[in-house]
Amino acid sequence: VQLVESGGGSAQSGGSLRLSCTHSGYISSRQCMGWYRQAPGKAREGIAGIRRNGEPYYASSEKGRFTITQDNAKNTIYLQMNSLTPEDTAMYYCAAGTRISVGDYCDDTTAWGQGTQVTVS
Repeated sequence: VQLVESGGGSAQSGGSLRLSCTHSGYISSRQCMGWYRQAPGKAREGIAGIRRNGEPYYASSEKGRFTITQDNAKNTIYLQMNSLTPEDTAMYYCAAGTRISVGDYCDDTTAWGQGTQVTVS
């Protein structure tokens, strides 16, 4: 499975960005996909996950601001990010995994994208 992210860039505080992740290869209906991010000097954190049936999950800190969706016909998941703050500045990664964690993101990852940078000022 290969994952390719796009849509990162720069935004002003209060602005929005939409990230995309297109996958090639087989992802089973029992798996999940999701988004992680890693800010400079910090550990990578899971922020959202989505089951193959479209059921979304969000880490508690991002509920209300971020929306994860998928378009199975395009083999693509999205992360709509609103009300951005400088604290959202990070490298954002797409991942495929096998379960939704207790933290409500896609865990036990089996594939990663290369990441896309988001910078909020």
